[in-house]
Amino acid sequence: MFGISFSELLLVGLVALLVLGPERLPGAARTAGLWIGRLKRSFNAIKNEVEREIGADDIRRQLHNEHILSMEQEARRILNPQSVQPDPAHTPGAEPAATATEAAPAPAPEPVTAPTPAPAPAVEAAPPTEPTQPPRAP
Repeated sequence: MFGISFSELLLVGLVALLVLGPERLPGAARTAGLWIGRLKRSFNAIKNEVEREIGADDIRRQLHNEHILSMEQEARRILNPQSVQPDPAHTPGAEPAATATEAAPAPAPEPVTAPTPAPAPAVEAAPPTEPTQPPRAP
């Protein structure tokens, strides 16, 4: 992983034995092993979380793209209703009216404008005959 060969590991172990001594070396090796295990677990947890987030982002992006695509198809269907109507040349028993070279160009679709809301009629409240009580809490 780091490019350390067995001979280099053996040399590090020998130096550790000389520096720490035979009494403290097993405890130091155990402590080093625990720390290495903790590091591996935390790196794996971070890696799994990042992969899960990336997968969630991909799913979110795919759903967003599908939503945009459906909105685009809906807009095309609304703005160009001629393409939705059946073609009379392909219906059985119908004679073609004109060939593709003789066909007139399709008229440009009219721009779609949002309807303006009508103003709401003013409603006058009748004066209360009895005093009203505040609503009760459930």
